[in-house]
Amino acid sequence: MRQKSQVGLFVGLITLDFIYLAKSVPRNNQKIVAIDYTVAAGGPATNAAVAFSYWHQAKLIGVIGSHPLCNSIVADLETYQVTVEDLNPTQVEPPPVSSIIVTEATGERAVVSINAVKTQVTRDRIPQDILQGVDIVLIDGHQMVIGCAIAQQAKANHIPVVIDGGSWKPGFETVLPFVDYAVCSANFHPPGCKNTTEVFAYLSAIGIPHIAITQGENPIQYQANGQCNTIAVPKIKAVDTLGAGDIFHGAFCHYILQTSFAEALAAAARVAAAACESFGTRRWMQQQI
Repeated sequence: MRQKSQVGLFVGLITLDFIYLAKSVPRNNQKIVAIDYTVAAGGPATNAAVAFSYWHQAKLIGVIGSHPLCNSIVADLETYQVTVEDLNPTQVEPPPVSSIIVTEATGERAVVSINAVKTQVTRDRIPQDILQGVDIVLIDGHQMVIGCAIAQQAKANHIPVVIDGGSWKPGFETVLPFVDYAVCSANFHPPGCKNTTEVFAYLSAIGIPHIAITQGENPIQYQANGQCNTIAVPKIKAVDTLGAGDIFHGAFCHYILQTSFAEALAAAARVAAAACESFGTRRWMQQQI
C-alpha cells in the first residue's frame, strides 16, 4: 500500500528462511509433522525492507550470490518490489539459510541460522550512487564495514540513519557516531553494559539523540534529546513472533519520515503486533494497516 515515493535503503543480512508451524519443537531423535510452512527471504535488514515496501520504495544492499537457492530469495523480494544491490553476485556458495519452528500455542520461535560471517565484503563494493534519492538508511550490523561506510556517507548528506540493534556485534562502535535513531532490543548490550540504564548512558555519550529499547510484550523504553519515557505495546494473542522486531524497524523507518519519534515508535509497535497475529513474516501485509 504505497503512499509516497520515499526511498529507504536497508543494509545487512540476506538469508533464505524455511519457516514451520508445529505443535512443539522436536525432542532429540524425534520427527514431527508441521501444520503449515512458508519460505521467504529473511534477515533483519531484509524483513525491514519488505515491511517498508508496504508503504514506499525499498532498496536492499547485501550479499545474495548465484547459487540456485538464491532464486527463491530473489523471487520473494521481487514479489514485494524490493530493489536489491547484490555486493557479490558471482558468489557460488549457498546463501545463509535459517530453519525456524514456530510453536502453535504460543507463537514463540526456535531458530537455527547462519549469519553473514562467511559473506563479508569490503567497502569498495559499494556503488557510488547508492544513496541517490534515499530518504532514510537502516543498518542491521551484519555487514559492518559496508554499514559504517554508508552511515558515514548518509550523515554527510543529512540522510537519517537508523540501527537495528538486535544484539551487539563487534564493529558497531564504528557505526554509532553516525546514527540518528538507535532502535534496540533488550538483548543489545554494548561493552560494559548490563542493563537498559547503562545502554542509554552508553549511546547518549556517543551523541545519539534518539534511543529506544524494545522489550517484547513489555513497554518500549525511549529517550529523546535527554528525556526518558515509555510506550505501551498492544496486547495480542501471538500466532508467530518471528521477524516482529525486523517488521517493527521497517515500519519505524516509514513512520519516522512522517511524525515524531514517540509517535513513530507507537505506530511501529502496532504494525509489529499485527504481524504477530498471523503466521510467517509476510501475511500481515494482506491486512489493512
